[in-house]
Amino acid sequence: MHFGMKDEQRMIVETTRTFVEKELYPHEQEIERSGHLDMDLVKEIQAKAINAGLYAANMPAEVGGAGLDTLTWLMYEKELGRANYALHWTGVARPSNILLAGTKTQKEQYLFPCIRGEKWDCLAMTEPGAGSDLRGMSATARKEGEDWILNGTKHFISHADIADFAIVFVATGEEDTPRGKKKKITAFFVDKGTPGFTVRAGYHNVSHRGYSNAVLEFDDCRLPSAAILGELHKGFEVANTWLGATRLQVAATCLGRAERALQHALEYAAERTQFGQQIGKFQGVSFKLADMATELKAANLLTWEAGWKFDQGSVTESDMSMAKLKATEMLAMVADEAIQIHGGMGLMEELPLERIWRDARVERIWEGTSEIQRHIISREILRPLGG
Repeated sequence: MHFGMKDEQRMIVETTRTFVEKELYPHEQEIERSGHLDMDLVKEIQAKAINAGLYAANMPAEVGGAGLDTLTWLMYEKELGRANYALHWTGVARPSNILLAGTKTQKEQYLFPCIRGEKWDCLAMTEPGAGSDLRGMSATARKEGEDWILNGTKHFISHADIADFAIVFVATGEEDTPRGKKKKITAFFVDKGTPGFTVRAGYHNVSHRGYSNAVLEFDDCRLPSAAILGELHKGFEVANTWLGATRLQVAATCLGRAERALQHALEYAAERTQFGQQIGKFQGVSFKLADMATELKAANLLTWEAGWKFDQGSVTESDMSMAKLKATEMLAMVADEAIQIHGGMGLMEELPLERIWRDARVERIWEGTSEIQRHIISREILRPLGG
């Protein structure tokens, strides 16, 4: 593994950072104050991102994306992560790569319009009674003739209010296992406007203002068999194949925010004077900065290693869980210490620190809680010993 950036990677990082600072930073405070992301602004940013070659950059070149390898994509995600989440996720969209699992017809209907910026997708797994335990989901689909009838509720579904369709995971049967019955899960495409499919406003979230969540309700929602994504009863298989890197994406965006917070703390420690000297010369502050920089570097290395191994085909679940766990918990620490160094000013809206601090909290929950990541890591290291 080489630690220096290639010229192409450096160019992508610099281009993305310039775009973030010029096109996203100026709109952050308004979104933080209003909690609303104006769709006219989204369209404006979207057009600029497409022209800059930054839109749908996670997708392979053969389907119209930038064709970035995983490590370079994570560097790109780190730069986007510096900005308000709603701005970069919606304005510089990265369609879910699970769309690549679709049939030729499904790609024409869903994948390519998302890459062109004509549609948005959303993923619906979580339910009020099934968070980390996805096998406990109660939403179902039953076969009726050649169709499937969906019933149930999903919640915490990100950006479902603007999505044109949802990829919905529901139980389609059961199978016997040594541990008892286990639900079979299938993924379905569900277009907005399909009878029996309702999108309701979700909850107010203190993290990521402007980035909405919604409740999805299915009441005898009829779908053709052609709406199945992947194979019947193989929903988890298609999810595990195509969604594994989302933990690395979360890790990478956390790196960007942590780096921004640390930079603010460094500049303030060098400029602010108390008792006749820069506060950065006081051990109580300088040691905080040293710890912040060390934790950030450790999280960077774990994330870049996992991305590099992903491209080599040698990445493990533990590699990705370690990166996600370290980066999300590091961000919480760095954001908190950056505010502490700034004192009261750190909590004021004039600086991005209070936003980064609030936004950091959700990262240890979504895409697998810290507890789930620790379970994955411990299971993998104990397995060779029979544990």
